[in-house]
Amino acid sequence: MSDTLNSRIPALRLLTPPVSRTPPLWRISRIAPMLGSVERVVLHVDLDQFIVAVELLRHPELRGRPVLVGGSGDPTQRGVVAGASYEARRFGVRSGTPLRTAAARCPEAVFLPADRETYLAASEDVMAALREVGGIVEVAGWDEAFMLVDTDDAERTARFVQQHVRERTALACSVGIGDNKLRAKLASGLAKPAGVFRLDVSNWVEVMADRPTDALWGVGAKTAKKLATRGIATVGELAATPMADLAGEFGPNIGPWLVALAHGYDSTPVTDEPYQARSHGREVTFQRDLHDVAAVRAEIARLSRTVADDLAADDGPGPPRGGHGAGLAVRHPHARRLPAGADPRRGGHRGRCPHRARPLSAGPPGAAGGGARGDRPLRGSEVSPGPPCQPGCTSARNLSCPRTPSS
Repeated sequence: MSDTLNSRIPALRLLTPPVSRTPPLWRISRIAPMLGSVERVVLHVDLDQFIVAVELLRHPELRGRPVLVGGSGDPTQRGVVAGASYEARRFGVRSGTPLRTAAARCPEAVFLPADRETYLAASEDVMAALREVGGIVEVAGWDEAFMLVDTDDAERTARFVQQHVRERTALACSVGIGDNKLRAKLASGLAKPAGVFRLDVSNWVEVMADRPTDALWGVGAKTAKKLATRGIATVGELAATPMADLAGEFGPNIGPWLVALAHGYDSTPVTDEPYQARSHGREVTFQRDLHDVAAVRAEIARLSRTVADDLAADDGPGPPRGGHGAGLAVRHPHARRLPAGADPRRGGHRGRCPHRARPLSAGPPGAAGGGARGDRPLRGSEVSPGPPCQPGCTSARNLSCPRTPSS
């Protein structure tokens, strides 16, 4: 145990609950009577501009400049932004912005190629640092995690977490404090960058009532638009809506759940079960349009095998589990992204539209939909008049997934 960390125990007075598999760094429950008032809180740790921050460790001379990471780092090629520095975001550039659009909006930006393996390694270092602090740590993604801790000073604990992550990894993070995961998640967004914010039952109405409904974690643009057609534009208006009024349009489960969200309710526990992605996807952007459908099918088969390998690696050893749904999306020129089966002659969708998913039976690893069926969605779709330039394959988990994936 680190002497430095030991010396900070009296100041922090952190009481850590027992954790399965990963023993807490601080075992001080025996002095609980001396700690005074102790509360259990949820922390949401969210790394600030994570991808860019990792790159700045390698390129410190770029600090303070607009930096964009994505593709090969060449803004003249096709591709999208994977990470944008805060300086670049002021120009309206975000993750998912086409590189060429980003270059037009922010001509002074420095473009860097994406390095996925380096970001994954940095993420693992951050999660290891959080586990050193103690409590229950739930990995929610490669740049965020929830922590369940007992403490007599939640803000001091949050700032210690920030300091510890910075000392171990040189990366900055924002920490949200809440009495459940929903409030902690929203609080971390309000804390950015590199701050601490607390959102709980005592200030929920004050902070959230006047915000738009899509400020809630779990409410997207489509749901917010539906709510707006009913005259529900803010979190406060949603909270005041009778649950029965929304059950008819959104269903008996989703309708009441939306109202519960607006009240800040969330009973989801923080768990230290190993993180498992809900879906895996791969896509490729061709620098030149493909006119040959056979070439597109061959690329889809290759992507399907890669996704299958990702799923097998994620599942690890153990008995086969659950089932899958799989999706195929093809991006055409003029920023139209069509799900398989959509007719581009009818306008398709603008921007990034959802994949069309269908259940697949298990097949051998590397087989797309159990062998030659990997290109079946393409057969039902139109690839003309515009040649597809970016096919992508996705496999989404249900409650669990088989070790012999069929994406």
